[in-house]
Amino acid sequence: MAEVNEAEIEPLVLAGVLLSLITVYLAAKVGGELCARVNLPPVLGELLGGVVVGVSALHLIVFPEGAGESGSVLMQLVQSTSDLEPEGILSVFRGESEVVSVLAELGVIILLFEIGLESDLKELIRVGPQAAVVAVIGVVVPFALGTTGLIALFNIATVPAVFAGAALTATSIGITAKVLAEIQKLSSKEGQIIIGAAVLDDVLGIIVLAVVASLAKTGEIEITNVAILIVSAAVFLVGAIFVGRLLSPLFVGLVDKMETRGELIISSLIFAFVLSYIAATIQLEAILGAFAAGLILAETPKHKQLEEQIVPIADMLVPVFFVTVGARTDVSVLNPLDPANREGLIIASFLVIVAIIGKVVTGFAVFGQPGINRLAIGVGMVPRGEVGLVFAGVGSASGALSESLEAAIIVMVILTTFVAPPLLRIVFKDSDSVPPDEEVQVATSSSSEEQPSAS
Repeated sequence: MAEVNEAEIEPLVLAGVLLSLITVYLAAKVGGELCARVNLPPVLGELLGGVVVGVSALHLIVFPEGAGESGSVLMQLVQSTSDLEPEGILSVFRGESEVVSVLAELGVIILLFEIGLESDLKELIRVGPQAAVVAVIGVVVPFALGTTGLIALFNIATVPAVFAGAALTATSIGITAKVLAEIQKLSSKEGQIIIGAAVLDDVLGIIVLAVVASLAKTGEIEITNVAILIVSAAVFLVGAIFVGRLLSPLFVGLVDKMETRGELIISSLIFAFVLSYIAATIQLEAILGAFAAGLILAETPKHKQLEEQIVPIADMLVPVFFVTVGARTDVSVLNPLDPANREGLIIASFLVIVAIIGKVVTGFAVFGQPGINRLAIGVGMVPRGEVGLVFAGVGSASGALSESLEAAIIVMVILTTFVAPPLLRIVFKDSDSVPPDEEVQVATSSSSEEQPSAS
């Protein structure tokens, strides 16, 4: 095997990344515009655009784990314009895939930072108990129904069934938050409960994943690790917000004294990345740190100015995240003509039903909020997105999942991710058309109640 020349590889990695970004942006814009034209959320178009350019169709945006060594059409294009050996192109492919994956992760960090900026910390704290109830039920119900159903109905062994049940607990905060922002419902009571619950779901999901991964590896659950995860998650979220609010006047004063260009946005990104780093190092999701940073800075006088400055960065990086989620999704597992897929599709049908019901019921557990759209809250918790794919990936790597069960989880993730955005629009649109009638009924009922008391 010829030795790969690093000096020759590096410019080609850059060329590969540039080709990938051209493809990502074209897919995101074309998909988003088409969906916007038919009154569907643009984020759904970005996901579908990713599916078209990804491993399911055109093989333009693919990753080593899903495409093998020569699955990338873009890499074939790079090879045709260079004189590299196959080993060299493989190195370029791996480097390009790694950069695109990092950009996608940065995209979701920026997205959650932006969502934090647009959220109201006081409102989140106020709906905290409701969000906590929604999150806990949204983890317990799908996990219990999924695990027991797989064991009882399909005779699946306990550890794989537990893994599949755990995959049902996740909620993709990125997808739901983007849709809520697009339909201007992010600051509504329903939106704040959904976001609060989705954040807690992420924390609970990470804990469940850690427990199940431990079970798959060792056959036993390490209580100490679980306890450490729970404590670190609680301390991080509460501590970051509390300390951040204390230090935010200092942050504003420091920014006001700066005289260089980009003083606000760069200082804010440093703060967001520090919290994201801390979250990642204590085995939480980096996006939780970014969300906490956004919440803290939303309390400062600079938040409107910062919201405006973060938008172009989000427009540049967030589509990379959504397109790559779609690109990694292999929809060939939905083909019923392939006999190898049939068992997986039957199990998938069960998982999809449990996945939807298990989250929709969470909205009806909300208490002390008369007139709230409970169905919208439940639907907002449905999409699994990249979080569900992480569960499937960990399960596959641990050897706990059979091919049919892994395919079933992927099908569940695909359908819940693609179905939830349009459903969320429908349930909110229905609720928007209800209030005038409700107001008439309330006025009529209140006036009829007042008459007897007056007499």
